[in-house]
Amino acid sequence: MFRTKFIAALTVTTALGVSVASAADLGARPYTKAPAYVESVYNWSGFYIGGHLGGAWTNEQWVNSANTTAFGDLVPGQGFRQRGSGFMGGGQIGYNWQANNFVFGVEGTFSGLDNSGRLNNAVFGGLDDQFSWRANFMATIVGRAGLAINNNLLYFKGGYAGVNNRLSVVDNVANPATGSGSQTHWASGWTVGGGWEYGITRNWTVGVEYNYAAFERATYQLAGTSGGTYTFDAKPRDIQWAVVRLNYKFDAPAIARY
Repeated sequence: MFRTKFIAALTVTTALGVSVASAADLGARPYTKAPAYVESVYNWSGFYIGGHLGGAWTNEQWVNSANTTAFGDLVPGQGFRQRGSGFMGGGQIGYNWQANNFVFGVEGTFSGLDNSGRLNNAVFGGLDDQFSWRANFMATIVGRAGLAINNNLLYFKGGYAGVNNRLSVVDNVANPATGSGSQTHWASGWTVGGGWEYGITRNWTVGVEYNYAAFERATYQLAGTSGGTYTFDAKPRDIQWAVVRLNYKFDAPAIARY
């Protein structure tokens, strides 16, 4: 009886020993750290350069402030206002800083305009004077601030604007005298605007933009061949323009979120 129990106990002990040894031979499951999740973000930081093309609208105003010449038919306080439109195009250069989804930058632009007009003065019933004006190029220096949503950037801008403005008058009717005169001034003012830009590749972006600018008045002395001066307070009251933009963005340090 004792022998039978001893053999049974020995058998159980041996089986347990084999099981423990087999378990010990199995290596522990290796632990592998999962890679950190990285969300790629379009990088708006860095320098960029590009061009723009679109249309512009100018509201021109000129008012006579002094008339000391025989060829001038307007008395002080009389004047005109006219609207002219045309194509515009030019270039821009700037720099952006990005902090999370916020983008800040500075930008300078230079544009050629095709805004001009011509008006015949009929104050005294005849076409005595022919006035003409032209806004032919404009420059801006602005600050920009926007919100980046991956490849999309919505922004507004504001700052300085200046435009080259020319005013001239010709009197072709010898009653009492003929004459002509012209003068060009650089008119300074301010501008505000906004736009949308899209990153089509790592370096190329395309967008659309609308801007508004208003300018100070300047005194134009239109000295005629008949002697004396024909003095006007003139200015582009405002210029509005809408353009399509294409920029090349130079590489900047990558941005990532973890």
